[in-house]
Amino acid sequence: MRRFFSSMNTRMDARLIPVLLAVVLAFAAGCASTPEPAEETGDVVDSEFTDATGDASSMAESNMDDMAASRDIEIPAVYFDFDRSDIKPQYESILRTGAMALKDSGASVTIEGHTDERGSDEYNIALGERRAAAVRNYLYNLGVPMEQMTIISYGESRPAANGSGEAVWRLNRRAEFRVH
Repeated sequence: MRRFFSSMNTRMDARLIPVLLAVVLAFAAGCASTPEPAEETGDVVDSEFTDATGDASSMAESNMDDMAASRDIEIPAVYFDFDRSDIKPQYESILRTGAMALKDSGASVTIEGHTDERGSDEYNIALGERRAAAVRNYLYNLGVPMEQMTIISYGESRPAANGSGEAVWRLNRRAEFRVH
């Protein structure tokens, strides 16, 4: 899936991905054997775990489908220039595709802001937060509900690459996505 988002040069509608995934999951669920009805034992099924029809198993399948769909969403990292938090044009298509997937699936995402090693810890935490907030605001403007997104800044504490020099620093100036 990661390769799909990073190599998307065609105008395929990414809104189809969650639909296709749902069709495949529905087909797979339909192919599974149907359990025999339980004997009347007088057991009470907790209403918290039942859907509107009172069917606990379909509620569990629905939750598992939602979890599977959110695990399949991978949004590549977005990289930033030195001391900047603005979204670069080359990452706009990645964010558009990610926004469509997040809206269609309803999955939540944590946007992590990162920096390179230069600057104080306090400055880098603030810069990482500005980067994560810039991505969140961009996704919000594309229609992703604010309640689906959280941000966190790790500053320089979780580098993607170790060492010094522009090639390493470039990899560390980023925002990453954790879909859950």
